[in-house]
Amino acid sequence: MVNDASLLEYDELARRIVDGKILTDPWLEGRPRFRKEPVFVTREQQRALYRAAEDVAAVYNELCLTVSDHPELLDDFFGLTPVQKAMWLASTSLWHGIARADVFMTDDGLAFAELNCDTPTGEAEAVCLNAIVAGDHAGATDPNTSLEPRFVAMVLALAARELTSGPPRRVGLVYPTEMTDDLSLVRLYKSWFEARGYEVVLGSPYNLSSGPDVDGEVRLFDVPISIMLRHYKTDWWGERVPAWTDAVIGDAEPLHGPLRTALEGSAFGRCSIVNPFGAVLPQNKRAMAFMWEHIHRFSSRSAEIIEKHIPVTSRLETMHSEQLLAQQAEWVIKSAYGAEGDEVVIGRRVTPEIWRASLAAARPGHWIAQRYFAAHTTRDSETTNYGVFLIAGEAAGLYVRVQEGPTDERAVSAPVLVRGAS
Repeated sequence: MVNDASLLEYDELARRIVDGKILTDPWLEGRPRFRKEPVFVTREQQRALYRAAEDVAAVYNELCLTVSDHPELLDDFFGLTPVQKAMWLASTSLWHGIARADVFMTDDGLAFAELNCDTPTGEAEAVCLNAIVAGDHAGATDPNTSLEPRFVAMVLALAARELTSGPPRRVGLVYPTEMTDDLSLVRLYKSWFEARGYEVVLGSPYNLSSGPDVDGEVRLFDVPISIMLRHYKTDWWGERVPAWTDAVIGDAEPLHGPLRTALEGSAFGRCSIVNPFGAVLPQNKRAMAFMWEHIHRFSSRSAEIIEKHIPVTSRLETMHSEQLLAQQAEWVIKSAYGAEGDEVVIGRRVTPEIWRASLAAARPGHWIAQRYFAAHTTRDSETTNYGVFLIAGEAAGLYVRVQEGPTDERAVSAPVLVRGAS
């Protein structure tokens, strides 16, 4: 039961959060979205989380290079749609700018639920919460102080490599404007670039157009841009296929015009895109199935990392349904592009009837089955999800969410601070 003192304390935290003008929604359906008490990690734990996340990112990169050398896998294993293949082939193995690895501590070591390399979120919560509470804890350090300069440096380094002419100092931030979930991230990125003298234009893919006079010129609301920060999921740019056989998607057509504008801008060196559209492949959770089903294709070092950190994973259609029914408590099924908590069914948390119905309704070619792992819990039975931010393959910060049970939209964001000698 929450007492009055706790509510007053949270009201004060909420006021400070809103005053920062980045996070404006400290409540979700009447419940606090944040907590003031930090999660502390030791310097040794931070190093372990960072090293593991960098190792796993390197495995994903090796996967992308392998698929680049064997494009038949796009059909044979990943089952990408024509427009998804176009996104991948236009970017080839260029897939990563910023990512967030979701890591859990278990009795068997660090286990990875996913590497979100498409449109990772949590940066605003991680930066703003830590900034508010770090000064109250002497001897602890904020792991996110370098996230801003390193992200901006990565974006500008990619632009310097890709752009062929003197670009306007103008960034287009492309996101689903009809949705409010990630407005805090939009405000954060906007503030970072405006602080460096860049004009920032906001809009959706539907607001993109080609310039009339210059080949490859990309415009957002008819304003030329040279950098496109893409926060619109790759699977939304392509053909949208429902993960469930009994589901219907109202707007399933690919965004041919906006996508062509963006890819032409990249091809002509007029617009640098972060994250690259090549993220469509590693963001597909069948990448984790590829790691296990084709582990022989990886270097010995990568094979060790897969066995150490990636739960055993298979394409759902390759597993016998009777095995999954008999071993319900041992498996989790996830759709290829579903977000955490969405299109994820944990066998031990549902009834046999729901499990059987889920297996029957899962669209063939769009799901994986992953071995369940038991994450450590706190004395309050909460699980801690450690989100490790990676920029250009290197760990750059931490984002922590706590929740009883698996992480979903009800998870509470908490500050995370590091204790111990560096």
